[in-house]
Amino acid sequence: MAVSEEDLNEINKMLSAPEDAGVFAALRQRFPNLSWTRCDASDVTEEPFCTFAAYDIHLLDSADHCSHITSDPAAATGIILAKRSAAS
Repeated sequence: MAVSEEDLNEINKMLSAPEDAGVFAALRQRFPNLSWTRCDASDVTEEPFCTFAAYDIHLLDSADHCSHITSDPAAATGIILAKRSAAS
């Protein structure tokens, strides 16, 4: 399942709001068709697809045997929500 432009716009709106401790659960509930992974931003070495004050977003392509980060929303099957530290 690809990540549509509409999905990205909604995700951007949700992450642009003041930080909410329940944002990960809210995103998983709003987009059940996507695989969601949460981690610390320092755990991901690739450039983020987009960045917010509190989070980096990485697109995940797990269509083949090995999952990998992609910059192509049409190939994305999931999203990595990487929490940025206050010093980032």
